[in-house]
Amino acid sequence: MHIHFKNFKLYIVLIIASFMLFSCGIYKKVDARNIPNTGKAKAEQNVKEGRGVSVKGILNNRSGGSFEFSSSNPLWRASLEILDFLPLSTVDYSGGVIITDWYNDSESSKESIKITVRFTSNEIRSDSVKVIVHGKKCSTQNNCRTYEQKSKISEELIASILRKASSLEAEDKKRKK
Repeated sequence: MHIHFKNFKLYIVLIIASFMLFSCGIYKKVDARNIPNTGKAKAEQNVKEGRGVSVKGILNNRSGGSFEFSSSNPLWRASLEILDFLPLSTVDYSGGVIITDWYNDSESSKESIKITVRFTSNEIRSDSVKVIVHGKKCSTQNNCRTYEQKSKISEELIASILRKASSLEAEDKKRKK
């Protein structure tokens, strides 16, 4: 008798769960006569319903927001100019990060550095740029240790980037006048 009661409870739970699931509105009834049958008509309907964009709409609606490209961002340009002597591994403007490849001078072939620059804002402020310097020390070819280097290099790079960005912004303002 006890086993039948457990099965009964299970059936009740399944029935209630199915009612709840199908009453959520996941499945929307659609009339096939209201669906456009050509690709162009479907695209136009999606744009009207806000599920897509059109080139014409973008060109006609200039007030939609301001998009700042890397060539107009003084912090980005300054960082690339400051780090131009290093080989770059990752440069992602939309993600706001520049990562160099491992670099060493010819004096110490067992030690290398890698620099990561992260942007938190487009404003020229000291908290808009974060620089992390990683070091790598190798005792043999396959035996290397990496670590975050706590040195003045990151502070000096931030200061250099901010100075360069300020001068680039001043040049841009002069050019616009």
